[in-house]
Amino acid sequence: MPRRTARLLLSFVMLMAASLGGVVATAGTAHADGCYTWSRTLSQGANGADVTQLQIRVAGYPGSGAVLAIDGDYGPATTAAVKRFQSAYGLAADGVAGPGTFNKLYALQDDDCTPIHFSYAELNDCNSTWAGGAVSAATAKSNALRTMWKLEAMRHALGDQPITVTSGFRSHACNDAVGGASGSRHLYGDAADLGAGPHTLCRLAQQARNHGFNGILGPGYPDHNDHTHLDHRPSRFWSAPSCGI
Repeated sequence: MPRRTARLLLSFVMLMAASLGGVVATAGTAHADGCYTWSRTLSQGANGADVTQLQIRVAGYPGSGAVLAIDGDYGPATTAAVKRFQSAYGLAADGVAGPGTFNKLYALQDDDCTPIHFSYAELNDCNSTWAGGAVSAATAKSNALRTMWKLEAMRHALGDQPITVTSGFRSHACNDAVGGASGSRHLYGDAADLGAGPHTLCRLAQQARNHGFNGILGPGYPDHNDHTHLDHRPSRFWSAPSCGI
C-alpha cells in the first residue's frame, strides 16, 4: 500500500476510533508520523519555533492579497490564518491552535513535513542536492517546503483536485538550459510553474491571489501562455492579463 494512502487510512481509523469512543484525540496522537509534534496549545501572544512551524503550514490561508510572515510571533495575522484553516477543514474557527488543529495538520503532512499531495521531487526536477541556485541549498529547500504548503491550501480550496507542478527549483545551470530569466525566482526555490489540468491556467492564477503568493504570472504575460507561475518575491507583482489580473 503506498505510504500516503496508508497514512490517510490510519488518520481515518484514528478519527473513527475517537468518535466511537467518545474521546477527542490529543496533540500527541500522531507523534509517530515522524515529522513534527507540537507540545503546547498556541494562541495569540505566543512565540517560538513551534509558532514558526505552525505558520509554515497555515501560510496558505492569509486572506485575499495578503502574505503571512513566517516570524515565530503569533499575532493577529496568524490568528486569522489559523481561523481560515480551521474553517476550511470544518473545525471550530477560534484561532487557537490546539489538539484538533494539530491533528488535522498531522493528517496533512508526510514524515518529511511535506504536505501529502506534494513532494520535494515535484518541486525540484533539476538536481537532488538543491545546490547551485541564488541561495544556499538549505534555504532553497526550505523555500520549496513553504511553497508546497501554500499549494496544498490552494488545492483544497479548488475542491481537492490535483495541481500539476511543471517546474520548481532550478540551479543557474538548469535555469540557463531552459532559457529562464537571469533573476528568476526559480533560483531561490520559492517558485512553482503550474500546468493546466482539472483547472485552467486562469483559474489557477485567480485562486492563487488568496494563498500568499506575491508573484503571479499567467496567460497574457510574455512567455506565460502555457503555464501559471507563482512565487514569493519580496513585493507583489501580479500579471495575467488574459485572466483579468
